[in-house]
Amino acid sequence: MHNPVHFLAFGFGSGLAPKAPGTFGTLAAIPLWYLLAQLPLWGYLLGTLAVIAVGPWLCGRTSRDMGVHDHGGIVWDEFAGFLITMIAVPISWLGLVLGFVLFRFFDVLKPWPIGWLDRRVHGGTGIMLDDLVAGVYAALVLQVALAWLG
Repeated sequence: MHNPVHFLAFGFGSGLAPKAPGTFGTLAAIPLWYLLAQLPLWGYLLGTLAVIAVGPWLCGRTSRDMGVHDHGGIVWDEFAGFLITMIAVPISWLGLVLGFVLFRFFDVLKPWPIGWLDRRVHGGTGIMLDDLVAGVYAALVLQVALAWLG
């Protein structure tokens, strides 16, 4: 964790959790979501795009340095996927909990094409891509759920 690239890829250390590092990585993304959610939508989107843009490089470099493709501790992809899930979600406990659960659901189960992408796209882009699509799936379901509930 002395390398700043690895520190970021490991979600500020959250990916070092001995069990469920993806879940802990998603939990660690909540403060970033909360900060970005204070901004106007365009600011939130710019922040999310920045996280996505550096992700393939961060994840790819860390993966190469470790000699392991998509090491479970690399959770920057969870940060990006969760931020996608939470686009335009008002700050509330309901939105946060539903978004968290939905993102983890799609990230863990990997319905088509998420699992297909996970198996076929390699490198930093591959590490990121399945979580980005999981984030889109979760965002769609979350927006429908919040509209229905609210």
